[in-house]
Amino acid sequence: MTWSDMQPLLEQACTETLVMVGWSTLIAVVGGLPLGVLLVLTDKGGLLQNTVVNKVIGQIVNIGRSLPFIILMVALMNFTRWVTGTTIGSEAAIVPLAIGGIPFFARLVETAVREVDHGLVEAVQAMGGSTWTIVRKVLVPEALPSLIASTTTTIIALIGYSAMAGTVGGGGLGDLAVRYGYQRFETGLMWITVAILAVVISLIQFAGDYAARALHRRGGRSGPSPRLRLLKAKEPAAGDVSKVA
Repeated sequence: MTWSDMQPLLEQACTETLVMVGWSTLIAVVGGLPLGVLLVLTDKGGLLQNTVVNKVIGQIVNIGRSLPFIILMVALMNFTRWVTGTTIGSEAAIVPLAIGGIPFFARLVETAVREVDHGLVEAVQAMGGSTWTIVRKVLVPEALPSLIASTTTTIIALIGYSAMAGTVGGGGLGDLAVRYGYQRFETGLMWITVAILAVVISLIQFAGDYAARALHRRGGRSGPSPRLRLLKAKEPAAGDVSKVA
């Protein structure tokens, strides 16, 4: 197979992979972010402490993460057909990719949010801030560098999942590698797809690391935001209270 034969196949496969991973990442972030934050809020000592809710959400997330992706695709075939009208192609692959990505991202969000300085939360609480204010002004902004890193990890994982989706007709680079590299013994095309995946993953990792470091330098984990620092500075220190007494 010549390069002129490979080029249109590679372009189509790359487009299908980008569409699958892009949409599934968006759905995973939108669904996983509130789940991860809720796991922290409802945990013991959390702002919305509720053991039952925390256990239920935790079990759902654990079950979603424990299923191998290839099994999840098969288990969701009827649901995928109901949503998209088919079980073959890149559009159909988005459904299991997104559902598999939500619990994966939720656990990463939980870890990131737990690392936020609890003193900032207490400071906003002391000023009468609501739970929604704390989530919006403290937890998410302060965890943003880690959330960016978590999103990067999720994207890379979904690229791997999308390659597995290709083994059952999901389209993309995985499907191309199986159909031509494995079934038709086009070894050269298969290694080109491997090289493309390696380059794409390296670029995504570099971009994610750069964005996380940039946010870290601007605020993030290097310290509380200027507004929170100012608010904390207004609170009298323990030594000052003793002097006043």
